[in-house]
Amino acid sequence: MLNKKEQRLRRSRQTRARIALQNAVRLSVFRTNLHIYASVISEDGSKIIASASTVEKEVREQLGAAGKGGNVEAAALIGKRIAEKAKAAGVEKVAFDRSGFAYHGRVKALAEAAREAGLQF
Repeated sequence: MLNKKEQRLRRSRQTRARIALQNAVRLSVFRTNLHIYASVISEDGSKIIASASTVEKEVREQLGAAGKGGNVEAAALIGKRIAEKAKAAGVEKVAFDRSGFAYHGRVKALAEAAREAGLQF
């Protein structure tokens, strides 16, 4: 029987395989209890085009108190930042890779903020 992490990784492998067939630029999301990370990865998966996370100095200053990277507001801020960075790098269209996490809460907030900032999924 698989544990919780193995189940998530299994789901993420299925998604990555599907995105690889589409040959699309991937917006990958990873979350921990304290932080959320987003990266825009090239079609072949060889390089990171843009990245944003709640670990960055400017983001931490914006969020205020320590340990505030694990909430919906922080995720929305990262969604907005990743969209701006991706557009600056010339990427308009991405495939959303939630890394096996449920499309709910912080992952959903990040995705919606990225869409509002002009990134197409």
